Amino acid sequence: MSEAQALLSARQLTKRFGGLAAVNEVNVDLWHGRIHAVIGPNGAGKSTLTNLLSGDLPPTSGQITLNGRDITGWTPEKISRNRLGRSYQKTNIFRTFSVWDNVRLAAQSRVQPSPFNPLGWLGRADNMAEVNARAERAMELAGLQDRRKTIAGAASHGEQRQLEIAMTLATEPVVLLLDEPLAGMGVAEAESMVQLLLRLKKDHAMMLVEHDIDAIFTLADHLTVMVNGQVIASDTPQIVRADSAVQAAYLGEEH
Repeated sequence: MSEAQALLSARQLTKRFGGLAAVNEVNVDLWHGRIHAVIGPNGAGKSTLTNLLSGDLPPTSGQITLNGRDITGWTPEKISRNRLGRSYQKTNIFRTFSVWDNVRLAAQSRVQPSPFNPLGWLGRADNMAEVNARAERAMELAGLQDRRKTIAGAASHGEQRQLEIAMTLATEPVVLLLDEPLAGMGVAEAESMVQLLLRLKKDHAMMLVEHDIDAIFTLADHLTVMVNGQVIASDTPQIVRADSAVQAAYLGEEH
């Protein structure tokens, strides 16, 4: 793949529900080592856009490419196995399992079974060196090494969000789609998440959907603003911040 080629691209991406265009001819490019933030009021189409890029929703029209391959219409599982990972607005973890077991299960989903053991029934999962190595790397990246024995449901909200990202990292994605990772966090937890995302930035192409404007302007290299399914501005955060149409539609005078 050429260095000049975005890892993930969408062109004229559209999703209609009856007569409503939830996403209307949106273009997106995600580049290695950069964070592309998407903001907008509720109902702007941000989560629908994320669902289209991850395969959770099929587009009505448009094209999506990942690593130069046309993935339009692929299933979420196939897209995920081609190294795209995502998180959801609602934390998606196994609440009764330990933090470590959650991450290890995510890592195990990427290990190809032996042709002599196609269903993976033989041997103990905790003895699988490749699985454990992937899980350990993800735990370290997410800063959860000291919480490995904690039951996931007993972890704080911020730690659960970190855990979901760790589970995504255990699948070794090159593209990350993160849907409101700071939602519901206090100041300290939000700052911890911002630092985590900055650590992940250098090794991934990232799209971040978020309402925390202060975090957005700390993290984003490129900023897209959506209103009613359409992009009204897409540029550097500094240029978008000064856009009068954006201020009127979303940011407000205080920003």
